[in-house]
Formats: sequence, C-alpha cells, structure tokens
Amino acid sequence: MNILLIAIGSIALSVMAQFSLKAGMSSAAVRAALSTTDYAQSAIAISTNKFVLLGFLLYGVGAVVWLAVLSSWEVSKAYPLVGLGFALSLIIGVFLGEQVSVPRVFGALLICTGVFVVSRS
Repeated sequence: MNILLIAIGSIALSVMAQFSLKAGMSSAAVRAALSTTDYAQSAIAISTNKFVLLGFLLYGVGAVVWLAVLSSWEVSKAYPLVGLGFALSLIIGVFLGEQVSVPRVFGALLICTGVFVVSRS
C-alpha cells in the first residue's frame, strides 16, 4: 500500500480523535463534573465518557498505523505531514459549525504549502 495513503489515514484518525475528545469533554455530564471541586468525580466522568474513550482508541490506532509510515520514511519527511491535520480539522470544523476565520484558513493554507514542499523532497 502507498505510504502516503497510510500517513493520511493515520492523520485522519488523529483528527477524528480530536473531535471525539472534544465531544466527550463538551458533554453535559463531563461539564457538570468539572464544575465541582470533586476531582474524583471529574476523573470518573471523563474516563468513562464514551467519546473520550473513543478518542483515545482512535489515537492509539492512529499511532499504530503511523508506525508503518516511520518504518518506510525518514522522520524529517514523515512528521511534517502531520500538519495536514490542521487543514483536515479546519474543514471538518466548518461542517460542524465551528467559527473559522480568514486568518485561520490562511494559516492552514500556509501549513499545507509547507507540507507540499517537504513532501517533494
């Protein structure tokens, strides 16, 4: 399989993990637990939230997939591709109704340009 596609798959898993973690930490149960001074209750609410657990699972799978990338590419070539996660998260954020400013879009485009330049080396 093409290493670039594997890298993109790993990055996509990490982006999905971020949105899952965000959903979990924004849930009513977690927010209520965090509003108290009972740290044990907060820890339990976070660690048992299905979206938080899914986020950690997605990160774990993404890390295992990333190992295939590292086995084939130099870190200095592979790691800059992680920057594509900024663009992917921005696109998904737009579809989920997040506020996306022009400077944020411009920054993501700059990152993607840098990733393109590094990937061509």
